[in-house]
Amino acid sequence: MTHDIERYLNVRSAYGASFGPGGERLSFLMDTTGVPQVWTVDGPGAWPEQRTFYDERVTFASWSPENPELVFGMDEGGNERQQLLRYDPTAGEVTNLTATPDAKHRWGGWSHDGERFAFTSNRRDESVFDVYVQGREETGEDAEFVHEGDGWLTLGGWSPDDSKLLVEEAYSNFDQDVSVLDLETGELRHLTPHEGTVRFQSAEWGPDGENVYLVSDRESDTTDLWRVNVESGEFSLVAADDEWEIDGVAVDHDSRRVVYSTNVDGYTELVVGELTAPDRIDEYAVPDLPRGVAGGVAFAPDGDRFAITVTRSSDTANVYVVDAKTGEAEQWTHAATAGIPRDTFVEPELVHYPTFDGREIPAFFSVPDDTADGETPVIVDIHGGPESQRRPSFNAVKQYFLANGYAVFEPNVRGSAGYGKAYGHLDDVEKRMDSVADVRAAVEWLHDHPSVDPDRVVAMGGSYGGFMVLASMTEYPDLWAAGIDIVGIANFVTFLENTGDWRRELREAEYGSLEEDREFLESISPINNIEKIRAPLFVLHGENDPRVPVGEAHQIVEEAGEHVPVRELIFEDEGHGFTKLENRIEAYAAIVEFLDEHV
Repeated sequence: MTHDIERYLNVRSAYGASFGPGGERLSFLMDTTGVPQVWTVDGPGAWPEQRTFYDERVTFASWSPENPELVFGMDEGGNERQQLLRYDPTAGEVTNLTATPDAKHRWGGWSHDGERFAFTSNRRDESVFDVYVQGREETGEDAEFVHEGDGWLTLGGWSPDDSKLLVEEAYSNFDQDVSVLDLETGELRHLTPHEGTVRFQSAEWGPDGENVYLVSDRESDTTDLWRVNVESGEFSLVAADDEWEIDGVAVDHDSRRVVYSTNVDGYTELVVGELTAPDRIDEYAVPDLPRGVAGGVAFAPDGDRFAITVTRSSDTANVYVVDAKTGEAEQWTHAATAGIPRDTFVEPELVHYPTFDGREIPAFFSVPDDTADGETPVIVDIHGGPESQRRPSFNAVKQYFLANGYAVFEPNVRGSAGYGKAYGHLDDVEKRMDSVADVRAAVEWLHDHPSVDPDRVVAMGGSYGGFMVLASMTEYPDLWAAGIDIVGIANFVTFLENTGDWRRELREAEYGSLEEDREFLESISPINNIEKIRAPLFVLHGENDPRVPVGEAHQIVEEAGEHVPVRELIFEDEGHGFTKLENRIEAYAAIVEFLDEHV
């Protein structure tokens, strides 16, 4: 039996766990109502209880370490202007702690005593983020302004004695700095001076407050785990992988336990251990978790356990709790699959295909169970970012396509994250179209696959992936039976002119600047080559998109509609992507209808 797209979009996911102060209760986000809301559960397999009831998405939830309360984040209509709200589970009351709806607020964590929390916000100037500290019962303008920023700031948490904060500043996705902010003196101590582009990410305080642990490619092509001494600024290597990226670390201050993850060709491998010296982690057992993608480590108050979200292509996201010493894992949430048997979900094959310069491009290729030679249509699904990575996590829409006879090909073209610094820079500025050539190479590889119908290959992608769809259709028009552009960039000049002020500098570091590279940006913008598109095109967007303004969709529809069949679908209550269930059903049902008509 084949289920319709609405059934697949009702597959749920549970993620983003946080332990309550006693360690018995776990909060997490789940989208049972159609948008993510806060739920809690008191044990593995216990009946979960819904705690928030909004039409808008909840973005995270974090329990206080000492008090029976949690903070969660929520924006409005996808505008990304997140507010921070406190939930009291005893009274069931919600208090808006920030109450500044025109500004973005980025959560920075609770102090260890649970009396204060920190965040960054662009209240003062929309283009930059400052650091604030606020008491748990204060609201709105009560927040204390503790540091004036001049860029894209986020926080890495409080020192063990609550006297300092870790401040991370991003210049691009491949270039960051980490500093320590002394809350008493206001002094900001820079820990990561460097030349060129160097990643310093996932910064965490060590148990003694004298050291900071982070991942960096400061001396290698891939990110390793490093310790930096706060007083001396001295770095020492803690762990490294010769081939793959160590992409995250979590440290529990009281137990000295550590969890770090390595991205092995898209799959997560975890190391769990204990800091027996500042530069030494004694490893415990390997966690007994399903093979897939795992992240979001949250330690229990005693440090003996940690919660983590795990997803894989053949199963939706769920929260597991792992015994830190034995590695034994228990599944605490059981997000429903809308009655679709799990054994019908398809696992992909990890493949590597050759491209124009002799490189091997990694990709995940999923093929329906029953395929006839030369008759299978393929959707080439291109990720956004561009410094992102397609990994073997669950995707309900992909599983729908597979159940209905489509193969799905997900390339990690040059510029993707997860494969080292050099690979990530291969598409910068003037090399942008080399990544589009990698898409052409993918289609040529597919043409040689015995199952594939070469006349029914579809390009699909969202955000930057939407640009890749449009660019592939203008550069290589004969390859495509149809294209689906979701919140994509049509014109780099108008995109950079109209994107949120807080994002422009970050995006120019990747794409090129309006001041120095305008002519080049115009030359590669699909809108300026639109007459080359020959295949039917479907353009979907959110009216409130703060990243890629909706004008990008209108431009492409108006121009392309003069010579090919074009459909446009705009959602008035969505932003950069579609989060509300009714909108997702409408969007993907329309995509299915479009593909049925044209492919």
